[in-house]
This record gives sequence, structure tokens and C-alpha cells, in this order.
Amino acid sequence: MKILVIRFSSIGDIVLTTPIVRCLKQQLPHAQIHFLTKINFKSVVKNNPYIDRVHYLENDIQPVAIEMLKEKYDYVIDLHNNLRTKYVKSLFRQQFNSQMVSYSFNKLNIRKWLLTAFKIKMMPDKSIVERYFETVKHLGVKNDGQGLDYFISEEDEIKKDDLPMSHSLGFVACAIGGQHETKKMPLAKWQEICSLLNFPIVLLGGKEDAAFAQELCKIDPIKIYNACGKFSLNESAHIVKKSRFVITHDTGLMHIAAAFKKHIISIWGNTVPEFGMFPYYGYNNLNTNVAPQSHIIENKNISCRPCSKIGYKQCPKKHFNCMNKIETSLIISTAEKIIKDLKM
Repeated sequence: MKILVIRFSSIGDIVLTTPIVRCLKQQLPHAQIHFLTKINFKSVVKNNPYIDRVHYLENDIQPVAIEMLKEKYDYVIDLHNNLRTKYVKSLFRQQFNSQMVSYSFNKLNIRKWLLTAFKIKMMPDKSIVERYFETVKHLGVKNDGQGLDYFISEEDEIKKDDLPMSHSLGFVACAIGGQHETKKMPLAKWQEICSLLNFPIVLLGGKEDAAFAQELCKIDPIKIYNACGKFSLNESAHIVKKSRFVITHDTGLMHIAAAFKKHIISIWGNTVPEFGMFPYYGYNNLNTNVAPQSHIIENKNISCRPCSKIGYKQCPKKHFNCMNKIETSLIISTAEKIIKDLKM
């Protein structure tokens, strides 16, 4: 049996598919598991031992889809469900004379639209991972409750001297980046957090976040280390793994931290956890059976939130109150409780 799983992007979304890949491989032991994703996210999947082969989309879907025809898949598990995946499935069906069976993820787009446009809450109280499993139920595959996976090769692990000596006994990882500006907390808020947090800090993000991080380092260049743009994704993931706990926006590193079962303080701006993208540990819902490691910080008193299921370059209403009115004191008190509970 040969199975293709499709998820093109992005980092967090791909990490959220890892329980599906693992359970397919473990519960269908004779199956070959292939994965199709964008070349940009090669580092996210390349070390996954449950994937037998990865195919990469570079620009045009047609060449890779045609190349994959020779694989003769028995099943396609479409966890992205967009025009490109529809093209792939259509091409395969034509070639295989309908012998191939495909199952597609229900994105609940109407319910998401009702939530963003009219604030009507109809999203289920469960992680998107649980909804992914509905896509493979016809194969008899069930959630094993083990949560997310993230695999780092030895060559991608950071070395002993990559972080300053001042952080050798432990640190908090702060993921200050984000794909969209409306998911990111303003500088003044991060300055408050970094000033009040009485523990070594490593700032994580891309090269585009380095200048922002440098402003935070001015608070205390010994306590705060700017790692933005200095490490690859997998090296940053290893820093997350070595951290005591993580403070983060709604980003891919948040889901990587959940894969490592870290305590996570997640800060939400224009997006909401109700979309199903909250930290997932293998058993938890958003409002029932809440994970003790997940600490969600959000302003529920903003009537225009959520304004998007993804994010914007700037607040559509110009006030950005979903982030500007976040209570940093709550973030600090939550961090202090984690520090106490972990005996840091």
C-alpha cells in the first residue's frame, strides 16, 4: 500500500500533520508513506522517520505531479485542500482510472468566515489535529494521543558555545517573530516583558527580526541574547527544545515547542485559538480537557477580533488593540508561576 499525504505549508501547519503521518505508518505497518510539501519547508520534514519519501513543490505544481504519477498511489490524504491539491488528485485519477482513493480535509471555511465576519462561534472545541484524523478514519487510523513530532538531526543541534555562558544553566525562549504583523506584539510590550522577567532570555526569529531584537537587548545585554537570524530553523528548534519554557506568538515555533511538550505562553493578536491552531499535546481541547502546559494570553474584549484567520501587515482599524491592550502583567505572573512550578 502506498499513501501520499499533502500539506504544502506552512511550518506550524506541517508540524500539526505529524500525528497523522506517525499513526499511518505505525497502524498500517506495510504502507509506504510519501509526503508532498513546498521546498521551502524541507527542513521541517526531512528528518521524520515515519516518512519514506518526500516530494517537493518548487514553483509549478505540474512537473512534480507528473513525476509522481509513476508512484501509483493507492490513497491520497489531502490535508491542504486547495486548487493545487485538487489538480494533483485529478491528474492521479485520470492516470489510475479511478483506482486511487482520496480523502480531503474539511477546512470548515464557512464557519471560519462566520467567525471573522460576524463573530458567530461555530468552530468545534478541538484541535485541527483532531479534525485531520477525521480525514483518515476510513483507513481505520486513530489518534494515539502522543501529540506532535519534530525531529532534529545531530548536525542541526546547536553546539555548547553557540549560546552565552550566562544561559548555560537555563533560559526562556521568546519567539518574537511572526509571518504577519498583526500576530506580533509591539516593541513596548516586549520591552516590559524582557525588563520584568527575572531569568535569562533567548530571542528567536528570522533576520527580519534582528533589529527589533537588538532594541530588546539594550535592556540587559547579559540577560537577553539575540539569536534572531543567527540560526537555521532546526537549530532554532533545538534552542526551543533546550529552553525551560517558551513565550511566543501564534507561530510555527509555538507548535514545535508543543512537540517538545514545553510549557508555552502563547500570545494572540488578530487570530484566535478557536480556529484550532492552539498548542496541542495529544489530548487537549481548547475549553475542555485543557493542557496544563498551555497558557493562552489574549484580549477577549476586542469586538473586531478575529479580523482574519491568517493576519495582515497592519491592523485594518489602525488601533491594533488586540495586541496593544494585552496585559503584560498577566504574562509575567504566568511566567513566574511556571518558573516556580519547574523549580527553575
